Amino acid sequence: MTKRNIAYLACAAAVIGAGLGAAPPTAGHTVHVVHPGESIQKAVDAAKPGDSVLLRRGTYRESVNVSTPGLTLRGVDRGVVIKPGAKRAANSCAAGGNGICVVGTKDRRVAGVTIASLKVTGFAKNGLYSARTDGLNVRNVTAVKNGVWGIAQEGSVRGVFRWNTARDNGDAGLFLANTVTAEQGAANARGTVVEHNRLEGNRIGVTVRRLRNLSVAGNDVTGNCAGVFVVGDENKPRAGDLSVRDNHIARNNEYCPKTERLPFLQGSGIVLTGAERTLVIGNEITDNVGKSPLSGGIVLFKSMVGVTSERNRISDNRLEGNAPADLVNTDTGKGNTFEGNSCGASRPAGLC
Repeated sequence: MTKRNIAYLACAAAVIGAGLGAAPPTAGHTVHVVHPGESIQKAVDAAKPGDSVLLRRGTYRESVNVSTPGLTLRGVDRGVVIKPGAKRAANSCAAGGNGICVVGTKDRRVAGVTIASLKVTGFAKNGLYSARTDGLNVRNVTAVKNGVWGIAQEGSVRGVFRWNTARDNGDAGLFLANTVTAEQGAANARGTVVEHNRLEGNRIGVTVRRLRNLSVAGNDVTGNCAGVFVVGDENKPRAGDLSVRDNHIARNNEYCPKTERLPFLQGSGIVLTGAERTLVIGNEITDNVGKSPLSGGIVLFKSMVGVTSERNRISDNRLEGNAPADLVNTDTGKGNTFEGNSCGASRPAGLC
């Protein structure tokens, strides 16, 4: 086991321990304890703002809708597993093929919800799906072998995604977007953070689509078809004005077939497409190898609708063993800068 893995596990254990050893709920707030065989949804429906729903170790077969502000839904540890039920429950989360849903309304975001210390696996669409939230905190969640996204969020602000594991999901391990149902300019994520997560064996480790004002930092992204995607398009405002920093991105060399909007994926570390004013700094990017148009360590590529990437700063990254090159810029956008990077080869030459 590498020093990085040991540090990751130690820190994750510390966070879990801190959560379990936290002070009891504030007076007036109730802890609803659920055991395997009992209904999580029933406890969630009975909870009031500020309450906690605590899941005892075991397997639960259901989908769970959360719409109560300030609610905490957490397991005692990651031995708490949520899987699809034998019969699909009559709620919108289950109907959508999702495991856990945290969804506000068009007029009011659901605020202050925490989902922690549990595993969601085997759902046809997403392990954990959220939309129209404010300050959603997702930590120590494991999302494995879900059909589309492991953990996903749309149309939300101030989200915190820390110490999660997303593995072997059909599309992105972690997916954040403004919306996937309409053409709109990039939304202000208001300081959303994606930190210290482990993303393995997904199509893409982390996708940030049509968003601004967030950070992707300190994540371990390995064994996917592609590591990190920052995606923009022709809409205004442009995607970008965010940071991708201090991540470990290695050996994302699995093969994923092309889609309507992207060529086949293989060997991509960090890809910026149609983005502006993105800071890519301090990342360690190694051994990402492939023959896709998007292959390479750090790749700037115009979007599928022809929008260029502009005024992005690629700085102080360590790159080694990526192919066709450590730095790849096939974009014709203006104002992109490459400085202080440690790397062996670039396309075009001279970027290292």
